[in-house]
Amino acid sequence: MTDRVFNVLFLCTGNSARSILAESALNKLGEGRFRGYSAGSFPKGAVNPDALRLLERIGYPTEGLHSKSWEEFSVPDAPVMDFVFTVCDDAAGETCPVWPGHPMTAHWGIEDPSHVEGNDIERERAFVTALRYLENRIKLFMALPFDQLDV
Repeated sequence: MTDRVFNVLFLCTGNSARSILAESALNKLGEGRFRGYSAGSFPKGAVNPDALRLLERIGYPTEGLHSKSWEEFSVPDAPVMDFVFTVCDDAAGETCPVWPGHPMTAHWGIEDPSHVEGNDIERERAFVTALRYLENRIKLFMALPFDQLDV
């Protein structure tokens, strides 16, 4: 097992829901071995309130979460990413910046819970489902033999 902390960037177009959920989940579940970040190609400028309510309700970190451009992570003084995951179909099809350090990349397609219209319960169910899918993928990702990977 390596003592290194791996930086992981989650990308989505708006950086208001899925990538925010993933950032918070990795920071909670990562046990100090991983540091999650999130960004968007066209950030909405605000985190979806339903995402924040869910994260706060289950005790996941929300401090510092904000909707931001992926350009923040492509500048020379930005944290160097080891992994970059797109979590929405729009971001997966876009041309991403060249990331310093040339991180490993992958796509985790997750349905956008912010597109669900309905009452509070229906919207919450969509956010819980998205978070559950993200948590499952994050747990599988964290179980990889990082001491054997060339990152």
